[in-house]
Amino acid sequence: MTVAGGRTYYGRRVPVKTVAIVPIRDATGPTRTDRRIGGQTNTHDRKAQTMGSDDPSVKELAVNECWALLRTGEVGRLAVWVDDHPDIFPLNYAVDHGTIVFRSARGTKMSAALSDAPVALEVDGYISESHEAWSVVLKGRAEGIREIGDLMDTVDLPLYPWQAGAKNFFIRLIPTMVTGRRFPVVDPAAWQTPFSNVRRSPSE
Repeated sequence: MTVAGGRTYYGRRVPVKTVAIVPIRDATGPTRTDRRIGGQTNTHDRKAQTMGSDDPSVKELAVNECWALLRTGEVGRLAVWVDDHPDIFPLNYAVDHGTIVFRSARGTKMSAALSDAPVALEVDGYISESHEAWSVVLKGRAEGIREIGDLMDTVDLPLYPWQAGAKNFFIRLIPTMVTGRRFPVVDPAAWQTPFSNVRRSPSE
């Protein structure tokens, strides 16, 4: 389907470049679209939703590179399954011998993390020197740290939760899969459309 023409803003007719709406079939059917504006294409397909990418500027990270980046961060997002739905919690973490450790109080996050369901942790960051962004995802299981010896080793980790309150429980995420990628941050001008700098009327 092709759309062309213009729109009126405060009485001024604004021409619009031809826009082609191209259906993209993903796992659920042809529900996503590819908007082709002025000859440039923004493609969002199933593969782009995973860590893999055909874009040569996207670098898939080796496991050791993922851990090196994880050591530079301190905040991640923990994904868990709560009752009949997924949920996500930001947290402060520390890397400890190939695992992730975080502190928690009693509550939904802790009970969901320690359930039989697998968990995931996402951490990302920005490298200013190279103008690159990175993202690392760990998938695995979480377990409470209960042994005295393990607890004594854990309390020395640089774990400094941003939120105040008692967080007396230490939880360890043991990953079964670690994936990551790094890519250059695109100039925001690349996403400009004919409507980007047009002032809209109050009724729109």
